[in-house]
Amino acid sequence: MRTIKQTQLIKGVLEGCVLATIATGDVYGYQLIQALRHHGFDTLVGGTLYPLLAKLEKNGDLTSDLRPSPDGPDRKYYALTPQGRQTLQDFTTQWHTLKTNVNDLLQEVPAHDQE
Repeated sequence: MRTIKQTQLIKGVLEGCVLATIATGDVYGYQLIQALRHHGFDTLVGGTLYPLLAKLEKNGDLTSDLRPSPDGPDRKYYALTPQGRQTLQDFTTQWHTLKTNVNDLLQEVPAHDQE
């Protein structure tokens, strides 16, 4: 039996989840990874997150600034821009529609086919 890996499913929604996490307050990269892991994104690594943050910043969804750290070098904190808030709102609408569509479809599958 072939299994769809969680990472394949997550890849498509990670951008929206990153924006949603940053919407709760400015964060630096390691903090963001920990917050996402707390919400079940256990396999997330910096090599996936940091290029995405750079892309979101380049696209105008995020801003960043360096702030002093009590534990060593300065940390780069990320915050949503007004455009980023709109992108998050658009993602949220699209996610709810997709979730509803997939749930409706899966409810039509006979129980013995879901095993």
